[in-house]
Amino acid sequence: MTLMTDLPTVNWRQRAARQIGVVLVIALVLSGVMSLMWQQPFLPGFVYCLCISISCSSIIQAFSAGATRVVNRYRPANQPPAMWPGWPLMIVCLIIGTTLGYQLGTMIGNQLTGIQSRGIHSDNWRQALSMLLISLVPGVTVTNFFVSRARLQAAQVQAQTAQRMAAENQLRLLQSQLEPHMLFNTLATLRVLIGCDPAKAQTMLDQLIGFLRATLNASRANSHPLREEFARLQDYLALMQLRMGSRLQPVLLLPPELADLPVPPLLLQPLVENAIKHGLEPSITGGELRVCASVTHHVSRPELLLQVQDGGIGMQLKKVPDKNSSFGLHQVRERLSTQFGAQASLTIASRAPPASGTLATIRLPLPDRPLSSPTPSASPSEPT
Repeated sequence: MTLMTDLPTVNWRQRAARQIGVVLVIALVLSGVMSLMWQQPFLPGFVYCLCISISCSSIIQAFSAGATRVVNRYRPANQPPAMWPGWPLMIVCLIIGTTLGYQLGTMIGNQLTGIQSRGIHSDNWRQALSMLLISLVPGVTVTNFFVSRARLQAAQVQAQTAQRMAAENQLRLLQSQLEPHMLFNTLATLRVLIGCDPAKAQTMLDQLIGFLRATLNASRANSHPLREEFARLQDYLALMQLRMGSRLQPVLLLPPELADLPVPPLLLQPLVENAIKHGLEPSITGGELRVCASVTHHVSRPELLLQVQDGGIGMQLKKVPDKNSSFGLHQVRERLSTQFGAQASLTIASRAPPASGTLATIRLPLPDRPLSSPTPSASPSEPT
């Protein structure tokens, strides 16, 4: 007397266990009603009701599945397949299934108990009709329950899909804003170099073309391996070294076992730009710029730790906030919040004395998979 109309994510073991539970409950309720209304012994009545419940449930589901296939056959191609045939056809399935299931269950009960009940063809037609109607009520009730729950689950799936699409669109918007920001900053650097050293500017322009091609291609994806992020940083730092020379001392440290971890593209780029523009360039001697990746444990879960550390003038000497700097940091924070929620964070802090400079730290949740073992081909990279 039940209809299984749940979404297909429920496995067959759950469906079978739920089916057995529903059938047993219905059999107990019906046998109790029979015992009270017609003073019949409970055990034979329970056997009859159990047989009738199983028969009605099986036949109703078979008719419902067939009706659903027919409905989907004539359903427009641009609409998703129906999970059930709808109430008009379902009522027909319930009436026919309950009638046939009642008669079949009675025949099986006769064989098990030795009692010869005629079922629907009983001489007491009022009792037979009453039992048929009583058998029909659970089918309608349980069908309505499963249909309502299936609709609720479908609505939840639709809401989750819409939320995921909104988050992806937000990520694309943030990324599209960050790409021209990075390009303009790089072109501004090239403009300065053209005025003071045209030959070096031409070399830088050649490298810039290759760098932008690789960077913009990579930025079209939602994520890429961490080694690709470090490779793009290495290209960018090579461009900056053309202008700053020995004043810029970059060091990129990427453990081989972390090289394939997925990260959002251009995640570290704004942090490296800020470190150079606001930390190392204002310093007469420049300094070291260190970018490293590691794994740490925060509370009970492991995290990917990405750090950009410079030996420049530090935050305490910067008096006027820079809109370009805040834009880059804002974009990084927004992307982390949109993609990872509270599981990711960005912090900017001064390095502890006696060291000078600033330390930017990004924390990301590690994917649910073991880290790959180190391989010689994925050694840490250090640009010259």
